[in-house]
Amino acid sequence: MKIEIFNLGFRCRLRGGMRGIMKASKIADTCVTYIILIAVCFIFFFPCLWLILASFSKSGSIYSFEGFFPSAYSLDTFKTLFTDTAMYNYPRWFRNTLFIAVMSCLVGTFLTILTAYTMSRFQFGARKTMMKTTLLLGMFPSFMGMIAVYIIMTQFGLINNMWGLILIYSANAPMGYLTQKGFFDTIPASIDEAARIDGATNFQVFTRINLPISMPIIVYTALTSFTFPWSDYILPKLLLKEKDLYTVAVGLMSLGDTEFARFAAGAVFIAVPIVILYFCLVKFMVNGMTAGAVKG
Repeated sequence: MKIEIFNLGFRCRLRGGMRGIMKASKIADTCVTYIILIAVCFIFFFPCLWLILASFSKSGSIYSFEGFFPSAYSLDTFKTLFTDTAMYNYPRWFRNTLFIAVMSCLVGTFLTILTAYTMSRFQFGARKTMMKTTLLLGMFPSFMGMIAVYIIMTQFGLINNMWGLILIYSANAPMGYLTQKGFFDTIPASIDEAARIDGATNFQVFTRINLPISMPIIVYTALTSFTFPWSDYILPKLLLKEKDLYTVAVGLMSLGDTEFARFAAGAVFIAVPIVILYFCLVKFMVNGMTAGAVKG
């Protein structure tokens, strides 16, 4: 009897010790994971921090830096960025970029959502062929067609015309509809059928039922449709020849080495619209996800 009691106590202590070891091992693994994540975050954050500090450089030249960071700081760089427009008209470039990005966002989001909804909800001939074709074309980099794009824009007289850029960005946006289609596929078709039984048309089903539920993917599409034209360099450089029509990306590349702080200030400031747009739209994304969970 005593031996059995001793063995039982020994097994309990052994199990407790094993649980403690497993718990300690789990805590150690968690700490290692957090350390690795912090290190990765620092690696990605350091260039951003360096660029932000460089935008406040007092000398304005990259060659005056002592090490990685400027030796003296000043706000004059941002002031010069918006006031000295004789050679580098940053405010004009900023307005051009904002106009192109907003118009491309509106038209591109509209076309992409319509394409994705059509591919998801309707069955028609050549549907699968079109999907496979767009998937295949998406595998090729966009710069492969730059010569053809330039020739077509020349024939239409859209060189040195911001509407030419808007046309290209908007027409190219529906090619990436597969993510949006996957979202529409997750919405039960029974909701559409119930609405049609109540007498709703296809347009009413789309606008009154599917669009409110699909707010997260609409916000995602709007953000991506805005950010790509906002930061693109190749197409504006190809189609816009006049300096007053430059976008921010093209204009900043024209700054010399002696204007590096000005370049850094302009690069930092172009992130402001993206941040504002994100904070304005993120609430619609959260509300849309909540509505989708309730209606689903």
